[in-house]
Amino acid sequence: MFDVNKIRKDFPILSKTINGKPLIYFDNGATTQKPKAVIDSIVRFYSEQNANIHRGVHTLSREATILFEEARKTTAQFINASEEEIVFTAGTTDGINIVANGLNLPAGSEIIITEMEHHSNILPWQLWCERNNGKLKVLPINDDGTLQINKLEQLISPSTKIISVAYVSNTLGVINAVDEIIKVAKFNNIPVLIDGAQAVPHMKVDVKDLGADFFVFSGHKMYAPTGVGVLWMDKKWLPKLQLSKAGGGTIKTVSFERTEYAEGTLRFEPGTPNIEAVIGLAAAIKYVNTIGIENISKHEHTLLKYATEKLNEMPEVEIYANHLDKAAVISFNVKGAHPFDVGTLLDKYGIAVRTGHHCTQPLMKHFNIPGTVRASFAMYNTLEEVNEFTEALQKSIKMLS
Repeated sequence: MFDVNKIRKDFPILSKTINGKPLIYFDNGATTQKPKAVIDSIVRFYSEQNANIHRGVHTLSREATILFEEARKTTAQFINASEEEIVFTAGTTDGINIVANGLNLPAGSEIIITEMEHHSNILPWQLWCERNNGKLKVLPINDDGTLQINKLEQLISPSTKIISVAYVSNTLGVINAVDEIIKVAKFNNIPVLIDGAQAVPHMKVDVKDLGADFFVFSGHKMYAPTGVGVLWMDKKWLPKLQLSKAGGGTIKTVSFERTEYAEGTLRFEPGTPNIEAVIGLAAAIKYVNTIGIENISKHEHTLLKYATEKLNEMPEVEIYANHLDKAAVISFNVKGAHPFDVGTLLDKYGIAVRTGHHCTQPLMKHFNIPGTVRASFAMYNTLEEVNEFTEALQKSIKMLS
């Protein structure tokens, strides 16, 4: 049974007060808070297990290596992948860069992204295009935030070499029809990268069923530490994707004349990795599995529906992508007020929301706004917190009018 009050006790920071008021944390789209199970796993590693991995024969090193590789197995099972397809990265941004720099696309290639992409899924491709005379093509959105999927075929040409798209918009919460995109891409023999950073915390992901070529996500969006992420790639890409970073741990043999690199995922993990964060990621996944991703999704949707109804009762509030076919994210503005001012006033009530362009400036341009206020929910948020939030927002609106 899903018990939000019991869950809240697992997150130490939720007992914190801000400006004399209980913390209400609605900035989960930026980063989630960490349960004690994750915190304890990191403390335990540094207190009892700390050693470098893969190359040591002593006991601590072997124990640390086992923990690290068990984390790979846990992560693979979480998204229904094989262990040999999992690359640990510094996060979603790092994963996209590894793919963008490793595909070895021919000069002049065209790359398709969407109008709602996070900057992390724009800049790596944009840089590649600038350096290789490539062209970035953009699939537009409708005013309700959904993609104009019907225009995808029109964007595809013989020069199209990859399609890279967010599963869930970090700003709008819209869940994209990635299955349709992948179907079109496969028909045209074009690989697909899915940015799953905002998907894995909110819904069940099965990469085998999805059928994409690459899938990336970050740990810190789903209750794990910062500085760790995952790049999943279909096995066929393991020998094809060129290295963009090299170093210790990626090799079989090294000489001044020639280096022979390791096979499989290890060749994409140079140097000493963020070992404790990978172990923390595994702890976070186990915690999520204990609660149940379906239960989390259902609870978050209840929060989304309730908060949307409350905000729609306020004539001063404009919601972007004002529907419920999305993850637990609401982006809105108070008419006549700057989002920064709204966020600052809400903070006085102990309410943490995100304000600004959310690393989606082209999306802001579409709506002709400087930014939004974004409230994003997680498993530990409550209906009572939504009530406190909407009451504080009403008070803030009066102060701004």
